[in-house]
Amino acid sequence: MEKTTDLNKILELEKTSRLLEPDAKQRKAVRDEVIDYTEKFINDIETSPAFSTDRKASEVFLNSPIAEEGTDMAKLLPMLKNGMDGPALNPASGGHLGYIPGGGIYYSALGDYWADITNRYAGIFFAGPGAVRMENMLISWTAELAGYPKDSVGNLTSGGSIANLEAIVTARDYKQITSEKVKRAVIYLSSEVHHCIFKALRIAGLGECVTRHLPLDEGYRIKPAELEKQIAEDKANGLIPFLVVASAGTTDTGSVDPLEEIGKISKKHNLWYHVDGAYGGYFLLTDYGKKILEGIELSDSFAIDPHKGLFLPYGLGMVVVKNKEAMFTSHYYKANYMQDALAADEEVSPADLSPELTKHFRGLRLWLPLKLLGLKPFRACLEEKLLLARYFYDEIKKLGFETGPYPDLSVVTYRYVSKKHDANAFNKRLMEEIQKDGRVFISSTMLEDRFMLRLAVLSFRTHLSTINILLKQLKEKAKELEAMDSL
Repeated sequence: MEKTTDLNKILELEKTSRLLEPDAKQRKAVRDEVIDYTEKFINDIETSPAFSTDRKASEVFLNSPIAEEGTDMAKLLPMLKNGMDGPALNPASGGHLGYIPGGGIYYSALGDYWADITNRYAGIFFAGPGAVRMENMLISWTAELAGYPKDSVGNLTSGGSIANLEAIVTARDYKQITSEKVKRAVIYLSSEVHHCIFKALRIAGLGECVTRHLPLDEGYRIKPAELEKQIAEDKANGLIPFLVVASAGTTDTGSVDPLEEIGKISKKHNLWYHVDGAYGGYFLLTDYGKKILEGIELSDSFAIDPHKGLFLPYGLGMVVVKNKEAMFTSHYYKANYMQDALAADEEVSPADLSPELTKHFRGLRLWLPLKLLGLKPFRACLEEKLLLARYFYDEIKKLGFETGPYPDLSVVTYRYVSKKHDANAFNKRLMEEIQKDGRVFISSTMLEDRFMLRLAVLSFRTHLSTINILLKQLKEKAKELEAMDSL
């Protein structure tokens, strides 16, 4: 005997479930509190610390478990302010001069708000033609910027790590590096390449490939002659050279590999040529960037991060591939329940060029600020960052610091060589003192056996006054530490 459905129970549950749909008055009350807080955050950003050594305040989230009943927004705001926006690094600050800072421009937040409210599905053209066409247009615009043909394809990803992974998987399949070939397949790259490349190779099943770390010049760039020499040697030994990875802005030093020469060698020997331009790619918007990145158009694929070079909030990378069929072959899959979508294939769908099926509508966070502002302020901001890096390079030398290579882009490495203290220990302490002050945040790296301080200028809020604050701090702190008997 079939059971009858309890309609009263359904209506009772409906009443509670409708709490998920606050009315206009409730929405406004919470929204006003959030807007008031974020407006104050932006208005105070120039005087807010770029870094705090505090970690303990974040424990508030561990001590406040999810409960059956809700909590007023007024009670949650202090948790967010003190536990999340207080501790450690403030990536929204113009004083963020470490790692590769990016953005958080305001209009991107409105794009995300719109995308989240409307919840457009951007994975399949059938379901969201406007969203898909917007994202494909942005990919085509970036492809054109790099000198790629109009029929190139790509995908908006969560960042450079996934963008590089998608390109490497495409290269693997196009070059038919099957399991029995992996141990004889050869990959050529720099020791300065971003670590996500090594992670991508492992995830893609290429961890057992022969990996050649090519010799570098004094600017930490690949030596093209050594690349060609190594390829010839590997071919003579029965190996299968198939992939070259160059960098358009390394993380440690911001160096740009000689892209054009590497591209010509790759084409000559029929290798897939990938450029990791996650950091440096959008410098193509500047005249200087076009010159130093010349040759990127010879690549088969490249990665580029709008959340770096276009100053957007975290969570937006891009991969662009010349060969549509190659990318399609690696990522396309057909499911029966998707048969309706297959009938509407006027446009390439992101789901056919990516591991993702369900995806956030990422395009709106890029499209809205570009359309509202135009390219002019983005271009000016990028040019400003290039000049600020060169200015810092010149000024830090005047203060007696030793520098790494002249900046190709907007990263400068430097250190103080103490007359009485170990140089590595001295610079580590110097970095810690700058971080403890909190007004700016700098990072460090190792070049050979040297502990180097590192300036990375890419925040849209970083201006000349910020660089001058750091220069003054470095001068004063170095003098104080040098006068100490022990560190």
